[in-house]
Formats: sequence, structure tokens, C-alpha cells
Amino acid sequence: MARSTKTGPVYQLKITLAGIRPPIWRRVQVRDCSLTKLHEIIQISMGWHFSHLWAFEIEGEQYGESPWGTDMKSSTRIKLSRLVDEGVKSFGYTYDFGDNWEHIVTVEKTLDADPDAKYPRCTAGKRACPPEDCGGPWTYDEFLQAINDPKHADHEHLLEWVGGEFDPEKFAVNEVNKKLAAIR
Repeated sequence: MARSTKTGPVYQLKITLAGIRPPIWRRVQVRDCSLTKLHEIIQISMGWHFSHLWAFEIEGEQYGESPWGTDMKSSTRIKLSRLVDEGVKSFGYTYDFGDNWEHIVTVEKTLDADPDAKYPRCTAGKRACPPEDCGGPWTYDEFLQAINDPKHADHEHLLEWVGGEFDPEKFAVNEVNKKLAAIR
């Protein structure tokens, strides 16, 4: 007997930005969806702005929506439930092929839906997402050093570029959920 879409299943995922210490991560609960929809959920949950190309890597295959007609498979045709049913426990998601922000998506568990909850939802997370176009994980520490050191040659320029302030420790789950509400 198939589960009702009103009651389940819900997949709990942990999304961790690779190559950053201390870690930047989000825990989200989502109903079954395509990888394209999961891309939207990751973008909002992490704090990215849908500005760059992206792809999932699952068991050696890439899924996305490439404008160049590459061998990438369509992300609209693969559902999260299919991956879970096939025993996939974790997979990759890369955002911005220049800065190369790699994420590890871990399927933590499958839950019955809470009839009072709205999905997708973010239930936890740590630390702010790096600013778009700051150079990737290999230059993020340099960016943080520059904005925190008034004597650094790039301090004023980078602070202005990032809008006057940036707190790498800031994460507000309620703000993420307000943004996720727009794609429910």
C-alpha cells in the first residue's frame, strides 16, 4: 500500500559544505522530490543565491541541467525516493564550477511526516554560508582573515563587497524556513 503524500515519507538529510573547518552544515527534512527540487532546497538552506551552475554526483554519474549538452543526466527525472530505495546513503552536490563548493548530502533517516509540519523545513544548522564568488573553499579562510583584520590590505574593499559586515558564525534556522516556505 502506498503512503499518502500527506503523511509520508519524509527524508532527513544533512548537507555539509566540504573543505571548511569548523563545518558549515544544515539538517533538512523533505518530502520526496526530484533532484532539481532538492537543488532549490539546498540553495535556500545553505544560503546560496542560484547564481551558478550545479550538479549532483551519485555513484559516479552526474545529474543536473547543463546548458552545454554534456553527458550530465537530467536532474528532473531522478527522485530522492529512488536513491533511498537503491540504498544510496550519501552523494555529492557541487555548486559554482568556478569556486567549486562541494557539499556532502547524507540521508540520515526516513520518517513519517508530521501532519502539523510544513515541508521542506530546516531543523538545524551551523555557521553562515560563505559569500557568493569569494573564491571557493581554498580562499575562504583568507577572506575571513581579511575582513577581520583592519590592517589587512583588502579589509575595506572586501567588507564593502560583502555589504559592510559578515559573521561566519551566524545561522538563523527561522530565516531559512521563511525562505523555504516560498517553494512549498
